[in-house]
Amino acid sequence: MSYAIIARQPGDTSVLQRVNRPTPTPGPGSVLIRHEAIGVNFIDIYFRQGEYPWPVNKALVLGSEGAGIVEAIGDGVTGVSKGQRVAYTLPNGSYSTHRAVPIEHVVALPDDIPFDIAAAVMLKGLTAYYLIHDSYPAQRGETVLFHAAAGGVGLLAGQWLATKGVRAIGTAGGSEKVALALGHGYEAVCDYQTQDFVGLVKELTDGKGVAAAFDSVGLATVIQSVECLTKFGTLVCFGQSSGAPDNLRVSHLARGSLRVTRPSLFHYTASRSWLQKAAAELFDMIRRGAIKARIDLKLPLEQVALAHDALSGRKTTGCIILVP
Repeated sequence: MSYAIIARQPGDTSVLQRVNRPTPTPGPGSVLIRHEAIGVNFIDIYFRQGEYPWPVNKALVLGSEGAGIVEAIGDGVTGVSKGQRVAYTLPNGSYSTHRAVPIEHVVALPDDIPFDIAAAVMLKGLTAYYLIHDSYPAQRGETVLFHAAAGGVGLLAGQWLATKGVRAIGTAGGSEKVALALGHGYEAVCDYQTQDFVGLVKELTDGKGVAAAFDSVGLATVIQSVECLTKFGTLVCFGQSSGAPDNLRVSHLARGSLRVTRPSLFHYTASRSWLQKAAAELFDMIRRGAIKARIDLKLPLEQVALAHDALSGRKTTGCIILVP
């Protein structure tokens, strides 16, 4: 037997409950993974609240990244063995003790990368990777703006940008989060609770603005993010923690022949070659100490409601991990 945490229907954390179920059997092309660690992300909250369309009518297992050990192998699977350490990221399904995962979404986990670190960076680390290498390939000497700099993605992105020689300006809420982001690659960080980040960006760029703004906050920041961009700059909207950025109109881009993109990690990970390359680079950065993943909170899987409340209430920095 195994168990999972399901959302009975869209709603607040009261819809979450534990259900016992038979241990899954991997079908052709899949492997059964026994989870050792599971990551928690804003996308899990978006699905729980019903902001993203559900792939099932009810009883949705949330969770989008995990790491563990291969316990069984389906027909047609090669290149993996029982007992192997692996990790993956997929929308939904990881809030469980066991999960059958298609092999094309699974990557081998090096022995020197702990399970909790892997579960903390598969979604967030690969998100940081595609944002600064694919959505907007930030170049040495450029200046960019990154919101939620003290969050899971933000802390990883700040360190990665620094290794690329990119000047990063961040935003965060409160003096502790500002200090944390400053210690993770950011040259300057605006406390949005007391400062105007548009004014700070203009001051630090001599009025020119930034080459790109990476915005996962959405409604509360998107218009100001546009104001921060230099001519021909790029707005990368990759989340909506404050609500969908529906206040942005195409006409706003006319102020500087601006570009906007709304990428999704899972469009990138659908390419097996991209996934393997990006994961290998991510693990290498961690191994070399160029990137350090900060785990702020670790809870038993059954306490996922507390994890969601902490994340949505902006009470955490870094990553949250659930342990079955």
